[in-house]
Amino acid sequence: MQMTIENVRAMLKTINLYTVAEKTEEILNESLKESMSYEKFLENFLQCEIKGRQEKRFERNIKQASFPEYKTLDEFDLTEQQSLSKRQFNQLKELSWIEQGYNLILLGPTGVGKTMLSIGLGIHAVNNGYKVHFTTMNDLIYVLKTHEMLRTSIARYKRILQSDLFIIDDLMFMAMEKHEANCFFQLINKLYGQSSIIITSNKSPEEWGDLLGDPAITTAILDRIVHKCEVLNLNGDSYRLKHRKTIFSKN
Repeated sequence: MQMTIENVRAMLKTINLYTVAEKTEEILNESLKESMSYEKFLENFLQCEIKGRQEKRFERNIKQASFPEYKTLDEFDLTEQQSLSKRQFNQLKELSWIEQGYNLILLGPTGVGKTMLSIGLGIHAVNNGYKVHFTTMNDLIYVLKTHEMLRTSIARYKRILQSDLFIIDDLMFMAMEKHEANCFFQLINKLYGQSSIIITSNKSPEEWGDLLGDPAITTAILDRIVHKCEVLNLNGDSYRLKHRKTIFSKN
């Protein structure tokens, strides 16, 4: 019996059914215990493989998304950020804005939950089958300057272009050189009409011109980003400061 199971496992791996190959004995024992029909056994057999592939795809897509941390929307406390209504929050969770090609700009001071919300939406999108990529503006500039030279940047640039949702954190945190601004425009132009973009920033779009340096490039970038876009202003006290940890006793 054991040799037969090992043979079955080997054959399943040959045809790339790795999940059921690992769980063959478990599935067989359950079918015997429950006295399953052949049809039910086959259904459970295939469901096991499909579920395994979905889980592996999710893990792979989460890894390739490059999130700095794993924070789901369930962890986003609306009572801490009352400038975002429950209705708006639920509409964002529906993800219809991605299907419609809308962008999101999350504005607000440091610590109000912009990055956490963008990560949560990104993870939620991955869980619903979308390809997502996350980057800080600083890392993006490095990728844009080296995507024709370094293998790692080439691969990351390709993932950005293939994404359904591209998240840029801390846009306009620092001023760009003209060449950097031009590279950024080229990327936005390629994504325009193809991918949705989430941008977090503590600078309103009206202030981006000072940091991009070139009025023509600024206008071109804004034209593509805000064509179909929702701007969400998040305010309030810094969540990190409010919930900061301390090494000192409160006694």
